[in-house]
Amino acid sequence: MQDSVVPAFQLLLLRHARSGWALPGQSDFDRALDDVGFAEAELTAQSAADHRIRPDLILCSTAVRCRQTAEPLYRAFGEDIDIRYLDTLYTGPTTVYADLVEAHASRPSLMIIGHNPMMEELFRRTLGEERAAAALAGGYPPAGMAVIDFAARPKAGTAWTATLSKFLVPAPEEAEKG
Repeated sequence: MQDSVVPAFQLLLLRHARSGWALPGQSDFDRALDDVGFAEAELTAQSAADHRIRPDLILCSTAVRCRQTAEPLYRAFGEDIDIRYLDTLYTGPTTVYADLVEAHASRPSLMIIGHNPMMEELFRRTLGEERAAAALAGGYPPAGMAVIDFAARPKAGTAWTATLSKFLVPAPEEAEKG
């Protein structure tokens, strides 16, 4: 993992923090973060700020747990951060996530706040199966943020070439103290 070269494009993949199970009569869409999840979201946002990570644009699923994961980013990055909420990040397959990356690749950086399995599948597509498997031995963790650097901007119809520069995951003992 490197920090010295300025990438042509940087993709930040943030899986929503830990959420509770749906309550009786509650939809999956309306599931909220649990206490550990709120702490994880805060810790991940602070870690991103500590690493001087500030995306040019954030695209976030409209699901409650994703919006709650995004809230601490306003405090960490500042109220002027550009966050857009998209239903398609909740309802769509991995191809929607990839299409959004390609559509916004002219920007310096993009963060997507979304769901598994789409986050893990996009991570694997971006880095290749072998490198992704080594980085995600236990799967894509809640509140995990991958910082992926591209030497060239990702384009439709081409193979993406990227490297993982950082993978931020809140320490379980810190989140449980939260």
